[in-house]
Amino acid sequence: PPEDGPNPMSQCRSSIRGAASLAASVPPPSDKLFVHVSGFSTCSFFQRAATVLSSLSTLFPNRLSVTKHSFDSRDEYRGWLLGNSGKPVPGEGFRSTSSDPRAESTPVWLGDKDGGSPDDDMVPIRTFVGGHDDSLAWGRSLLSPAASSTPVASMVPDGYVAGQYDVDLLVVGGGSGGLAASKEAASKGARVTVLDYVKPSPAGSTWGLGGTCVNVGCIPKKLFHRAALTRESWAADGAAFGVSKGETVPAADWPALRQNVQNYIRGLNFKYRVSLRDGDVTYKNGLGEFVDAHTMKVTDKKGKETTVTFGRCLIATGGRPTGLKCPGGELAISSDDIFGLTESPGKTLCVGASYISLECAGFLSGLGMDVTVAVRSILLRGFDRECADKIGEAMKAGGVKFRKEQVPTALEKQPDGKIKVTFSDKSDETFDTVLVAIGRSGDTKGLGLQNIGIQALERNGKIETKFEQTSVPNVYCIGDVMEGCPELTPVAIEAGLALSRRLFACSTSAMDYENVCTTVFTPVEYGCVGLSEDTAKERYGSPEIEVYHKSFTPLEWALSADHRTIEAFSKIIVEKSTNKVLGIHYFGPEAGEVMQGYGVAMKRGVTFKELVETVGIHPTSSEEIVTMTVTKASGKDASAGGC
Repeated sequence: PPEDGPNPMSQCRSSIRGAASLAASVPPPSDKLFVHVSGFSTCSFFQRAATVLSSLSTLFPNRLSVTKHSFDSRDEYRGWLLGNSGKPVPGEGFRSTSSDPRAESTPVWLGDKDGGSPDDDMVPIRTFVGGHDDSLAWGRSLLSPAASSTPVASMVPDGYVAGQYDVDLLVVGGGSGGLAASKEAASKGARVTVLDYVKPSPAGSTWGLGGTCVNVGCIPKKLFHRAALTRESWAADGAAFGVSKGETVPAADWPALRQNVQNYIRGLNFKYRVSLRDGDVTYKNGLGEFVDAHTMKVTDKKGKETTVTFGRCLIATGGRPTGLKCPGGELAISSDDIFGLTESPGKTLCVGASYISLECAGFLSGLGMDVTVAVRSILLRGFDRECADKIGEAMKAGGVKFRKEQVPTALEKQPDGKIKVTFSDKSDETFDTVLVAIGRSGDTKGLGLQNIGIQALERNGKIETKFEQTSVPNVYCIGDVMEGCPELTPVAIEAGLALSRRLFACSTSAMDYENVCTTVFTPVEYGCVGLSEDTAKERYGSPEIEVYHKSFTPLEWALSADHRTIEAFSKIIVEKSTNKVLGIHYFGPEAGEVMQGYGVAMKRGVTFKELVETVGIHPTSSEEIVTMTVTKASGKDASAGGC
């Protein structure tokens, strides 16, 4: 080898062997990959890396394209890689285009396109993969779905200096995400203050610390849902299971249910206050407004104004229901109000086809109310269409009425206190209560974003971010107020934890918003994780998708004639070429409990083969997911039979 430099042959296998494990940190994108591999023709390591990668492109031509940049001699190769000096010199050679210390030999990288040549414009490095060993490890990761990796966040420096301001982190919003982030940051040594102030709903509803989920969302919704299921089970199953003799189903006691739920929530409000104190987090019941990028004006409930300065600020104000924009729209209540009603809502119109509208319609109907849902177009936009239709069919069978392709055009208060609703088809009907659930907007009004140069989106009041960082580097955002974030409490919590660890504990792990489990708590529940059937076909192409499905009667429904009119359903969306599971959907009892474990499997890249080789728990509904064999394409009957 030349005295003035290392042997390129040994370079091919030297320090990059120790860095092979780093290849797993290069997440293969879901789009087509343009892979570039370079080396000199007699180098066995270059030949092996190029052969392996080319074989992968042959197996997956729609996912991988490989361009080989081969040099006749090692000297020619070193000149291109390192420059005329033959040594790593800043600004010289292709090596200088990457800051990665591994880019010393046999570099393999991902570009934005294929082609290019050393004599022309070489395709720039978008993501550096590594040398021989790293490239083989990266290739294995493509074929090993279980070897998933945590995404890495790349954020803009925010100029933070500990102790420079009154607090290190000011959290605006005392919901689940904000509270989780505040306590995590404090546990890492940060001085943290939380501001929380509940602006009354248009109907005047207010609540305590804990945000939407605890006070007017997930928690009361699930408890009212459980109350409805209890009453419906008595009616449908009591006689069949020998616990009743066909007695009249008792009427729901709304005031008692409401009081019990509110008592439970007040207990949670108190526990949150205690947890902040125990976590060394300062709590202020005040409304925040930005003065500048490091100063917040705080107004308490008596109108007294103070200021607090901060090194970093986290906006976690959540969302609020979008109002009904028609004459008399102010007569409608929202999910912010329904759980606080002191008397039964009576005959109710639920406006909207969102999961909030359908969940409210479901538990109101189950509690004995006369319920109608006004639907502008389709149910549950964004969810799996087949499963959404099954939800609608089950709700109709349970007594909920639907006004399809109709929206209110006017609401008018009647002398007896009822509300006359005129619809877009010119018909009208009178209701005791109108509940609107047509969407949610980010709660950013009055926050003073304009004072720091942040522009909330006009259509929904939400804030755009990258890795939860706004356009103002020291101001961050999580949860429902962040554009593109799934409006789910556990998502806000995990995002808050991940962000605080990045800000105050040197973590680089980003929040992973893919493959998040969710459940719609309609009378027959629906849980899912991953892609819907339609989305999978749009993204991968219909010929690349296999759909396994099954209809079945859960054992707990087997004795009841009422329940036997509805079948539970599940399906698995699979990519044919890799056998990777892209989505799992379940429509049946206890969907949330059934689906949670599958979320872990999806994050680990589970294959269909691994699912069906898993021994099920018998007899359960979840067992039906791991025993599927019938595909839609086969046209065979997908109804389960036997034990």
